[in-house]
Amino acid sequence: MANQLDLSIEQLLRELAPQILSPVVRRFRDFAAAEDAVQEALIAATEQWPRDGVPANPRGWLIQVASRRMTDHIRSEVARRRREEVAAEEAERLAPPVEIAAESGDDDTLVLLFMCCHPALTRASAIALTLRAVGGLTTGEIANAFLVPEATMAQRISRAKQSIKESGIPFQLPMAEDRAQPLRAVLHVLYLIFNEGYASSAGPQLRRADLSDEAIRLTRIVYERQTDDTEVAGLLALMLLTDARRAARTGPNGELIPLAQQIRARWDRQQITEGIALLSTAMPKGAVGPYQLQAAIAAVHDEAASAEDTDWQQILALYELLKRMSDNPMIVLNHAIAAAMVHGPRKGLELLGPLDSDTRLTERHRLEAVRAHLLEMAGDHEAAILHYRIAASRATNMPERDYLIMQAARLSELRSSDQ
Repeated sequence: MANQLDLSIEQLLRELAPQILSPVVRRFRDFAAAEDAVQEALIAATEQWPRDGVPANPRGWLIQVASRRMTDHIRSEVARRRREEVAAEEAERLAPPVEIAAESGDDDTLVLLFMCCHPALTRASAIALTLRAVGGLTTGEIANAFLVPEATMAQRISRAKQSIKESGIPFQLPMAEDRAQPLRAVLHVLYLIFNEGYASSAGPQLRRADLSDEAIRLTRIVYERQTDDTEVAGLLALMLLTDARRAARTGPNGELIPLAQQIRARWDRQQITEGIALLSTAMPKGAVGPYQLQAAIAAVHDEAASAEDTDWQQILALYELLKRMSDNPMIVLNHAIAAAMVHGPRKGLELLGPLDSDTRLTERHRLEAVRAHLLEMAGDHEAAILHYRIAASRATNMPERDYLIMQAARLSELRSSDQ
């Protein structure tokens, strides 16, 4: 029972964290210090709530504790500069009263999403900061999502916080007419959070349901306030149509089950129905963006009765459109797979060639995993074994690594039995 209570408190704190950071940042206007104060408040909650019980207004409790930590921080800074006599006045000036309403959490999370997409930041820095503050990802997870070294990402996040502090631009939700540009960054953030949850970049589990669930929840919040934006609808549809396969993606021991081998009866039909309805409403409204196209690809997979019934011609055409909109190497990789399914594995292998010089995929496992799969399709088992092993050596997610090792072992046994 105690373990269950601790788990429920941990989940509650994860949901509340961005809702606390938003008002504390607005109140004190120091992102880095506010983030530290919120972390201290969360630690205090993990120590006190299991013993004393969860307060009636947990969000308000956390904001008050974080605010006290910030006031202490301000007083400490003032004292360090030998201005003890004005410490209390300075803390009061920087901390105007703020109403703490238990029901305003979703709005605070939305405000934090837009605040992290600050005008003083580049798009890449805004996305990285939001992943850290709202999504709760580690620096290493964000680095994997961006295909850059962890040290590079740590510097980027640190510079982002410093840029916000030096800009003097206040944290606030943009006016409706000014939201178009930061909204694109917000959507990219949510997309990356979902991807990290659906296929974790590292660790013992294939996926992190907490992250994918949080991404869907946050995207719903954005969609409820931007119902006319077709790309918001497209992103939510993409998440639902992809997440619908969650239960079928792993076996009883957490092992990876590829799409072609999944039991489709385990797919969530309610999510699929909702995703297709969102997509069907959004696409006729105007220009079709990359999230709508990716959702359309997911819909083709979800609507196929079996792997053999998949309309690969349609998927290939959709990836052709996507390639014109983005230089993302993962789109090129998936396009090669679709081309292999339509025109044969040698065509897919040919399309993989240019990716060998793309530094964003250097030392990543996915390119070699796809190459191994296409080589196996082409009947070159010796080369496929080699590339499965190379991919396994680069995989940092354990179920993916184990799957690649098993594929190499399976082909080795097949070769031995044929000799």
